[in-house]
Amino acid sequence: MSVRELSTGLSYTYNHRLRTATASIVKVDLVVALLLRAQRRHRGLTGWERRSAARAIKVSDNAAASALWSAIGGAPGLAAAHRKLGLRDTTPGPGGAWGATTTSAADQVRLLTALTSPKSPLSARNRRYVLGLMSDVTPEQSWGVSAAGREDVALKNGWLPRPRDGGRWTVNSIGRVRDRHGNMYLIAVLSHRHRTMGAGVKAVEHVAELVTKALSQAAGRR
Repeated sequence: MSVRELSTGLSYTYNHRLRTATASIVKVDLVVALLLRAQRRHRGLTGWERRSAARAIKVSDNAAASALWSAIGGAPGLAAAHRKLGLRDTTPGPGGAWGATTTSAADQVRLLTALTSPKSPLSARNRRYVLGLMSDVTPEQSWGVSAAGREDVALKNGWLPRPRDGGRWTVNSIGRVRDRHGNMYLIAVLSHRHRTMGAGVKAVEHVAELVTKALSQAAGRR
C-alpha cells in the first residue's frame, strides 16, 4: 500500500516490491490515457467516449473498458500514457486483457497525483472530470479506501478471482479521501490471494483506516 497526505506531504509505502493485477482499478488509467490522447489532438471527448468513460468508472462496466482499451490503441497506447504520467511499475496486460495489467501501490498514487496536481500533464478540466466520475461510483462499489474518510471521496475499486492463484481473490482500491479531521489523502491498497472477495474488502478497508489514522497522528505531532 502507499499513501500521501496532501497538505503536509507525509507519505508511507509498505511492501513496495509487490506487483498485482490491477483488475478494474485500471479503468481510471484507461480514462486518463483517453484524455491525454484527446488533449494531444486538441479536442474534447466525443459523446460515446464520455458515456464509455462514465460507465467504466461509475459502474465498472467491462464492455466500456474494452472499448476504451481499443480507443487508446491497446497496450502500446496505455504504455505511452504511463511514460507521460511517470508510472514506473505498471505493465499493460497482454492482448486485450486490460485487467491483467500489473502495477504497484506507489504507481497508483502517482496516477492519483496526476488527478490532483497542477503539475499534471492532464488539464485542470480533465482532472476535475475524472475525479467527478470517481466521486459518483455506484454505492455498492463504494467500499475500500473510503474507510479512511467518508467525506469528499473519489475512488475506484477492482476485484478479480485469479486462476493463477488457485481462484483466490485480488482486491484493490485507490482514491482520494478526506478524513474527519480535514486531512486529504491519496491512497492505494493492493492485495491478492484472499479466500473470498469479502475477506479482501475487509483487509483493504482495515489497512486504509489504520495507515491514514497513523499519518494523521504523525502530522499532529509535527
